[in-house]
Amino acid sequence: MALAREDILDFPLDRVPDATEFIEAAMHWHFSPQTGSPYWLERAKTLDFDPIRDVHTFDDLRLFPNVVDEFRHVPSEALIPKGYGDTATVIGVFESGGTTGSPKRLPFLEEWMARSESWQERHMDARGHTRGVNWLGVAPTGPHMFGSWTQRMARRRGGVPFFVDLDPRWVKKCIADGRPDEADRYAEHIVAQARDVLETQTIGYLVTTPPLLERLVRDEDTAKRINDMVEVVMWGGAHMDADTRHLLRTEVLPDVDLWGNYGSTMILSGTVERAGLAEDALCTFDTFSPHVTFSVIDPDTGERVPYGDRGQVVMNHISKAMLLPNNLERDTAIRVEPPSGHAGDSVADVAPVSTFGDKPVIEGVY
Repeated sequence: MALAREDILDFPLDRVPDATEFIEAAMHWHFSPQTGSPYWLERAKTLDFDPIRDVHTFDDLRLFPNVVDEFRHVPSEALIPKGYGDTATVIGVFESGGTTGSPKRLPFLEEWMARSESWQERHMDARGHTRGVNWLGVAPTGPHMFGSWTQRMARRRGGVPFFVDLDPRWVKKCIADGRPDEADRYAEHIVAQARDVLETQTIGYLVTTPPLLERLVRDEDTAKRINDMVEVVMWGGAHMDADTRHLLRTEVLPDVDLWGNYGSTMILSGTVERAGLAEDALCTFDTFSPHVTFSVIDPDTGERVPYGDRGQVVMNHISKAMLLPNNLERDTAIRVEPPSGHAGDSVADVAPVSTFGDKPVIEGVY
């Protein structure tokens, strides 16, 4: 039975709606005076098209300008759709990493976070990840979503969350200021705290970034401890090249499920590494379609590159809680055919551009 328009944005996760009906429902929600956010209702007056009349497909999302830079200064409450009335529960205002300038801020609603987490859990269950094990996060907490997500997921999965916090912006600043030794000492300070937890506690799920994971396993005893004790290492927040991933999977941590997540604050979630690929295949990420969709484009023409070619990633987030269309990200990736029934592209071998918006891209540890 078809879903009513007001229910399409909350579709059951096992019943993905028709893409056109989903887009049309989103346009009605975000651009109707009764339900849209103050930001989008005001921003719509500056557009040379009518989103409700003219936007029906994912390709039509290209009509929107890329507005994410405006979220460096837009008040967070202006981004909450009026349709929630007084029922919106904001669990936090999370910020981008600040890699390309001052941070962008978005309010995250409990409704969306729970929905995104349920989707992630379906993939964890499909991979056979055990519930009831303790988690260790070695990643930034607030103002970034990574820490909050990790601790919430640990509890949802019946585990106890351990955490080692860090300030990735300090590391970027040290590197940008030409103080690599200071960045190195700070990273070692973080890793030492993580080793202490791993040596004294029982951890089944380790969540961290590739630069910190590489530092952790340089110590043979720590690598052995992780290999013997940890079931899953989930990496995200930075990029991992194909050679490093292959080495970790085959020689350093062969008994661990090394699982990648590629996310962004600007899609309010992550994407998951595709399961079942050949050992030497590139790490491929699938999105939470149709809420999150990617296009891999030629930045000079704006057109999609052929499957198998590298281009720049354009991200869309469409949910009841937020609308963020047509965001040209800092990352490049190889365009991959998505799973059957998914809108947009999947991506593989994600890597950052060297400069973005005339600013050098520094990843540091996150």
